[in-house]
Amino acid sequence: MRVFLTGATGFIGSRVLKELLGAGHQVLGLTRSDAGERWLEQAGATAYRGTLEDVDSLARGAAQVDAVIHTAFDHDFSRFAENCEKDSRVIGAIAEVLVGSDRPLVITSSTGIGNTKPGEPAVEQVVDWSHALPRIAGERAGAEATDKGVSVIVVRLPQVHNAERQGIVSFFIEVSKAKGLSAYVGEGTNRWPAVHVDDAARLYRLALERNEAGARYHGVAEEGVSLRQIAEAVGAGLGVPVVSLTSEEAPQHFGWFAPFMKMDMIASSTWTQANLDWTPTGPDLITDLKAMDY
Repeated sequence: MRVFLTGATGFIGSRVLKELLGAGHQVLGLTRSDAGERWLEQAGATAYRGTLEDVDSLARGAAQVDAVIHTAFDHDFSRFAENCEKDSRVIGAIAEVLVGSDRPLVITSSTGIGNTKPGEPAVEQVVDWSHALPRIAGERAGAEATDKGVSVIVVRLPQVHNAERQGIVSFFIEVSKAKGLSAYVGEGTNRWPAVHVDDAARLYRLALERNEAGARYHGVAEEGVSLRQIAEAVGAGLGVPVVSLTSEEAPQHFGWFAPFMKMDMIASSTWTQANLDWTPTGPDLITDLKAMDY
């Protein structure tokens, strides 16, 4: 297939690019820069200039291909809700081009959207349409496109990691550097799910090739890694003390990041693994945190 890939030069998208090319697909990769264009051409893809802000440019890219994988996202988490709304506009614009065809559109969401109730893992079959997590906006846009007949597939991600980046754990590391200590809240027993970036990339390819309209997949290798484990690994890597903070102390220490530090977000991928024959094989989160060059 000829695939339009947004986020093609990004942390996840660049690995999806490699997966697609390795499986014999052609890739039209979105970039906003000359450097990105050069990188894509060297990687074996065709570069396409556009931005998330210019949704018409994305629609024109989608019109040229057999399928779309949308991994691009503005990761300024201080404007998270606004950026999630922008993401929904992008999904809507791309979807309009695909109406009336069976060309798949694979979009990205968060495993948190599949939470059932506290203490139980998020699952693929659940969509909490009232969820407070702003990424629900993208799933709403995907559902609207599905209602129009577009073959939308959702890949929900946890903390995606290697030995260089680890999703929102990367923000935790930056705070720990700045504050000179690695902190968790309370007993630190709340958990975040995780997956290695190469496993996540393979999941996108498998989901694309299956093209099961309306399917939701969880890219989860570890159902939950405790925040205390994460803090201890980061503290050892940075050579700083590891401490427990109260809920009242957390906002001053973590700033806008504090609500994430209190969340328990375990998630399952049992259904995904069985239905896509997807088995994560990459290093776990703590292994990558220990392997980092801090």
